[in-house]
Amino acid sequence: MNRLAEAAAAFHFLRPAWLLALPLLWAAAAWLARRRARDGDWSALIDADLLDGLRLADADDGSGAGAAPSRPWHWLALALAWTLAVLALAGPSWSRDSAPGYRAPAAWVLVLDLSPSMAAADLAPNRFTRARYAIEDLLAAAHDARVALVVFGEEAFAVVPLTDDVQTVRSLLAPLAPPILPVAGDRLAPALARAGALLAGTASRHGHVVVLSDGFADPAAALQAAAALRGSGERVDVVGIGTAGGAPVPAPDGGFVAGSGGQPRLARLDAPLLQRLAATGGGRYVELGALPALIAALQAEGGPQRTTAPVASAAAVELSRWRDGGVWLLPALVLVAAALARRGGL
Repeated sequence: MNRLAEAAAAFHFLRPAWLLALPLLWAAAAWLARRRARDGDWSALIDADLLDGLRLADADDGSGAGAAPSRPWHWLALALAWTLAVLALAGPSWSRDSAPGYRAPAAWVLVLDLSPSMAAADLAPNRFTRARYAIEDLLAAAHDARVALVVFGEEAFAVVPLTDDVQTVRSLLAPLAPPILPVAGDRLAPALARAGALLAGTASRHGHVVVLSDGFADPAAALQAAAALRGSGERVDVVGIGTAGGAPVPAPDGGFVAGSGGQPRLARLDAPLLQRLAATGGGRYVELGALPALIAALQAEGGPQRTTAPVASAAAVELSRWRDGGVWLLPALVLVAAALARRGGL
């Protein structure tokens, strides 16, 4: 009894607009019945006594001379057939079907700053090594998320395109250091454009760009690129690498890079600029100590979650849809249509 009550409470039509056709079809059936009852309007042109003599013999007398006049139930049957057809098309439903489905995994593009200032040692052993450790933590939390790695200095390079093989990313991460780039520089905008190009070819609804940097030299272009990513549905999160006090920048040939006064140039973490970047990109700014909070947020906002359930994939989901019950009206519709289609049915 409870199941019947639940089915009655859940009953609805999937395509209710079809029900608007019912009054028109009923009116058409009534009009046809009334017209046939007047002998097809011949009574208005032929005398009633002569019309009786001209009418063909009833098919029921076995003579085969013609069709029988319509009976009222024929038109009721026609109205019933049309009603059943419209109800089937309207899609009556009272229960749900479940089926396995899959959602596109999250896509994370990790953007690593390899400008000369990332060699500063205010974070032991140096900034770029600590940034690599942070990327290791992000890779460990990715699970089934697809991850790409982009590095930048004066130019941007895609080290690894989007892949679910994080071991490949790990294997290519170890040798990355500022001297590996052909030209020293600190331009973030090309790296953000490259990250957007990688995300544009995916079906993921959860695209995230995670920038690991101590600052950049092209704020106007970088902020514009971050705004473009946000406008296309992606998000830019930023991890600040370094300290406010800073440290001297090592020179490629030993010693330190000199500033305008001949003293070693200090590379300081430009936290306000990085915060502006995150705000423009619709993301969060965190420093290294708060990286676990950013990882938790990435997972909560679409990244696959760690689970002990025996599923085929961490991206597997259960889909539920209303079952179309119109098919159960088809046998009755076929029977009524068969009765109407027999010789002399109308």
